[in-house]
Amino acid sequence: MISYNNLLNWKFLLSIAVIIALCVAQSLSIWLVTFPSTTKINSFQEDSIQQAYQLAITAIDAKLNKLKPTTNYLVVNSTSNEFYLYNQSRLMKQGKCSTGSYILLKNGDLQQWMFKTPKGGYKVLGKTKNPVWKKPDWAFIEEGLPVPSMNHPSRFEYGVLGDYSLSLGDGYLIHGTLYQRFIGLPVTHGCIRLDKESLALVYQNLSTGSKVYLF
Repeated sequence: MISYNNLLNWKFLLSIAVIIALCVAQSLSIWLVTFPSTTKINSFQEDSIQQAYQLAITAIDAKLNKLKPTTNYLVVNSTSNEFYLYNQSRLMKQGKCSTGSYILLKNGDLQQWMFKTPKGGYKVLGKTKNPVWKKPDWAFIEEGLPVPSMNHPSRFEYGVLGDYSLSLGDGYLIHGTLYQRFIGLPVTHGCIRLDKESLALVYQNLSTGSKVYLF
């Protein structure tokens, strides 16, 4: 399972907090300009408030820019099943993906798995061409089959992950799928699935160590 330490990644949380603060500051600034008659302040006070808000926005924006990765990175929205590939502030590609189904699988009273995509800040730990899927225990239990030994031939399946995979750790991957028609739906066991073209683009533009933000 994904460590809760990753979910509490402070840089990820701080960046989200900064974005929220920036939006609030901008909204307040717009409100003051749009509805000056509702504020019981003179023009000098209004100018002072506007200047203070502008300084705050500039400071927050500077902090946000420092938190942005200097190399390409990926953002995945697991609610809308969309991904965004960035080069700093420039959006390179936006498209649909598939994320966790939130289905609960139980193996009697002994084991259970919740198939959800984790949230937090992660890094690409490795990249593989023509990946081979080593089926975990739950894949056999899901099919009603006996669980084989760890290196039994039935564990290994070829071609089901697409042309490429990028590892995020703890068994979570960004990979392709044989079922392209399901892209955009929450149907995975926790991994992020991309269509063939998008997967190739992400694989080419992310390196080992590249940041991946899941929310």
